Amino acid sequence: MNVREGGSVRDAMSGTVLTIGPTHTLREAAKRMAERRVGAVVVLNPEHNQPGILTERDVLAAVGAGQDVDVEQVQAHLTSDIVVAAPEWSLEQAAAAMVSGGFRHLVVCEGAEVVGMLSVRDIVAAWAGESAPVAAGK
Repeated sequence: MNVREGGSVRDAMSGTVLTIGPTHTLREAAKRMAERRVGAVVVLNPEHNQPGILTERDVLAAVGAGQDVDVEQVQAHLTSDIVVAAPEWSLEQAAAAMVSGGFRHLVVCEGAEVVGMLSVRDIVAAWAGESAPVAAGK
């Protein structure tokens, strides 16, 4: 099999997803991301029907802009208009969505339920025929 052929999102995604609420501070989000050794967190807001995502880049941009991570809330820095992947997508389809959108993580949903997270690292590991390193608590 060619390394760029085969595999589905379900095969490569992490089924354990770090989630946080929109009113948590950036420091709380960064602390949880660091503890779990992940680069993104899914933001669940009961007032919205689609999840959002906060990435390490979002936190870094806020710090670089001099914002107070103990005051700034996740909801002011997340991406709410996200591309959501289905578990049945091919890894090629997921990679194409990431490249065209300029992002490194996809939230995976079945209907309205978040069932996983897929990162570029997960895709590369799947294509290389290896397991992605398991992050603490991932």
